[in-house]
Amino acid sequence: MAKPDMDFYESQDPIWNPALLTIPVPGIRRMVNLAANLEDVIHLSIGQPDMSAPAHVVEAAVEALRAGQTGYTMDAGLPELLDALADYYGQRYQRALTPENILVTTGATEAIYLALTATSAPGREFIVPDPSFMLYAPLIRMNGGVVKSVPTRAENNHQLDPQDVIDAIDMNTYAIVLNSPSNPTGTIYPRATVEAIVEEAAYRGVYVISDEVYDHLVYDGREYPGVLSCCSDLDHVMVVSSFSKTFSMAGMRIGWLIASQGAIRKLRRYHMFTTTVANTPCQWAGVAALRGGREFIDGMLAEYTRRRDRLVELVAQTPHLTGYTPEGAFYLFPSLPEGIDGENVALRLLKETRVCTIAGGTFGDSCNNALRISYSTSLDNIERAFERIIPWMEKQDF
Repeated sequence: MAKPDMDFYESQDPIWNPALLTIPVPGIRRMVNLAANLEDVIHLSIGQPDMSAPAHVVEAAVEALRAGQTGYTMDAGLPELLDALADYYGQRYQRALTPENILVTTGATEAIYLALTATSAPGREFIVPDPSFMLYAPLIRMNGGVVKSVPTRAENNHQLDPQDVIDAIDMNTYAIVLNSPSNPTGTIYPRATVEAIVEEAAYRGVYVISDEVYDHLVYDGREYPGVLSCCSDLDHVMVVSSFSKTFSMAGMRIGWLIASQGAIRKLRRYHMFTTTVANTPCQWAGVAALRGGREFIDGMLAEYTRRRDRLVELVAQTPHLTGYTPEGAFYLFPSLPEGIDGENVALRLLKETRVCTIAGGTFGDSCNNALRISYSTSLDNIERAFERIIPWMEKQDF
């Protein structure tokens, strides 16, 4: 296999917009590219479901193609999907939503891009938990925004302290970015945390931008307090989600953004100059997903729970790793001993054991001594990976 073209990421040719220099070499992509040149690699790195999308969802996309549904939809999205989303969220959170509160995007990535780059500007501060998904900070910085990190602590299972967030708000704060369940930690913020942050933000005139793409991957019967269930109105919130994780539709690229009607009108105009519209046949697949039952989600949760529980056991048996029980998503973010470079450990693990993990430093500055382990792979792969990891760790003298 050909070696990855690293110049694609690292070129500093002056022809390019200097804002591109705010985008780091993607740590996940770097590891996956390195793994592509090795044999017999077990991936605990990939952040997408390994299950096939439900048959009725796939069939809806095929039927749309056969029916000639290959043109553009309305820029805000397929009317049938907007209606289905408004109905679904209205019932889920017991609040009135209209299609005018929703914008369908090309995956949650575009929704996050629109929300952050449309609001970021020089001098505006954005409060972001650390660790967090690696997309947020570069998008804020691309337009001159300032990232103010609020570290979470491994000993608290990376729970976000709402008082830390409130204390970080100052006169330059424009928005707070939340991600629950969290990538990379699998942490779910409790209702008290979300309510405290949302209420203070509304009082101070600060936006809350909430990435909720894992909102159905919630374990042990735990309540999921989405921002829409914690805010009095939509004037200072934007909520992002997608079908990618919930229905294993990552490659179908259908996401959405929920906000006030005024915000959606502005973002629709911006959206027309980015991807114009989302994939039409896959929007029909999204309608089928929302109108169908929960059988797929329930089965997926049962399988991920088995994997999570076994992974927690294996991490507990591994020297030099300190874990916890994640509450959602499909990640565990165990810590290495203080002062140990997680990137060096991840690279050595890949080279010497052929197990691919992601270094904690990919997700922030406060967690360099951590590894992200994804359990969106089979239980057999998890078992085989730790048959390699545990003996390797036993030999290390950290």
